[in-house]
Amino acid sequence: MNLYKFVSNSLNKKLGFVANLEIPKNREFGDFSTNAAMVMAKSAGKNPREFAGELLPKISELNFVSDASIAGPGFINIKLKNDFIWESVNQKSDIKNQNPYIIDMDYGAYNVAKSLHIGHLRTSIVGDTLNRIAKFLGHKTISYNHIGDWGRPMGLVIAYIESLHPDWPFFQDNFDLKKIKPEDYKISAAELDNYYPAASARGKEDEDFLNHAREITAKLQNGHAGYNAIYDIFLKVSLDMMDSIIKKLNMMPFDKTLGERNASQNLANLEKILNDKKLLEDSEGAKIVNIRRETDTEPMPPFMFYNSRGADTYEATDLAAILYRKTNDNPDKIWYLTDSRQQLHFKQVFRVAEMLDLYPIENLEHLYFGTINGPGGQPFKTRDGNVAGLTDIIEMVNNAVRARITESEKNLDDKTVEAIALAALKFNDLIHDVKSDYTFDPASVTSFEGRTGPYILYTAVRLNSVLKKSDTKIKNKSMVDITSDERNLLVGILDFERTVQGAFDNRATDILANYAYDLCQLINTFYHNCPILHEDVKADIRAQRLYIAKIAFNTLSSVISLMGLNIPDKM
Repeated sequence: MNLYKFVSNSLNKKLGFVANLEIPKNREFGDFSTNAAMVMAKSAGKNPREFAGELLPKISELNFVSDASIAGPGFINIKLKNDFIWESVNQKSDIKNQNPYIIDMDYGAYNVAKSLHIGHLRTSIVGDTLNRIAKFLGHKTISYNHIGDWGRPMGLVIAYIESLHPDWPFFQDNFDLKKIKPEDYKISAAELDNYYPAASARGKEDEDFLNHAREITAKLQNGHAGYNAIYDIFLKVSLDMMDSIIKKLNMMPFDKTLGERNASQNLANLEKILNDKKLLEDSEGAKIVNIRRETDTEPMPPFMFYNSRGADTYEATDLAAILYRKTNDNPDKIWYLTDSRQQLHFKQVFRVAEMLDLYPIENLEHLYFGTINGPGGQPFKTRDGNVAGLTDIIEMVNNAVRARITESEKNLDDKTVEAIALAALKFNDLIHDVKSDYTFDPASVTSFEGRTGPYILYTAVRLNSVLKKSDTKIKNKSMVDITSDERNLLVGILDFERTVQGAFDNRATDILANYAYDLCQLINTFYHNCPILHEDVKADIRAQRLYIAKIAFNTLSSVISLMGLNIPDKM
């Protein structure tokens, strides 16, 4: 059950007004506290402590309250009855939302013909976790990997391939797809990985090459058969590379991998809608929408629909994607996860979407995130100064885990090493405020102590080991004497539903990750102070503690699953 919600609703009903309920950092003061007396005292014409004294008898009448006391200038601390806590843990949970949303979630945003880099880490990990949380709460989600597959990078790559293979038929004016076998023209992942960096560098030095790439981009977007055929060849290679990363990060597969190319098919219809509403204007050869309002206090450039060369723009395809999703999914909300540099872009897109009556702005959310920095606070890069590839980052963390395991003289298989490394990488990302920058240090994130993924997994493995060793049938029994450590753990378990709902409501994975750490702290205190399998532990006490261990493990397992992690058999 959602203990916080139950206590809050009961308290508000009893007092006849809405009381702010808080969870004290120090549980010794109480399980909950409220500043209701301090808030309401002034309107009642009394001082807070005096008013709190009048509220105490009412609060004490609640059948789940064992003690209510006044602290400081008028805070009221509330302690719950032990048997109520025990009964609450045993109640069947119904966490599913009764009025679920349909949510289109746009994250990943990988680029065709480019390696995934460290900038894709947060959108992937945070997006996948928020998707898991939303599904867990009963919402219907449709996840999109809105791939970058239609802009100038495609023209650069095609131009570069042409320079390497000028005799390939794709570049001939009389190209006929029926006369070739595409499988005869192979491009490996390693080759494709080098094409864009090489093409981009050449474009900066060779104006003719850059202009040719621009021409190819426009012709590609206008249906040039040869360019589209060669594009389809390296698109498949690129999608396979994306799938490999998705599996390595233990992400749920995207429901739809559709990007700018697919969105561009809606541009003609979108252009008609804009013209019908008389929103599209000519501006120096480009077509724009003027979106600035008199109330704007920050720069708001025009929304560019076509650029001066007639090519599709990033803004236009994102708006066309909203039209596609409105038509095909009709979601209640659309969430976008990108880095903070795209804030202005999405403000522009959302404003035009609202002007077209596609969606009110409040139903379109840009969940932007900060950067991942290296030592010294600078953006994380490799030793040669390049942006770190995502595969390199994953391997870096794997190597750091292997080094720790070697130091500890343990013998763990590759599958276990990968599970620990995955937890180290993902948990470190999830525990930070999404909008904040953070420093990435492979040695730090792979520690088995502190707020790290390996610590979370180790706690789960150790608890599961106790359950496996037990020869007692673990089932719910009546509560016997309960220690403070058992009690604290049970109260922590009962905070699970509030935590998950809070993570969803605030779009904040750090709420879930910090809960995982706090729960592990309670579990480990329980583990150390409450012997379970010792011979001198009475049978009824052992049964109770095994049951507590079981529900603690199940709760922790649920949290770990929501973060997209795997619990190994041993560590």
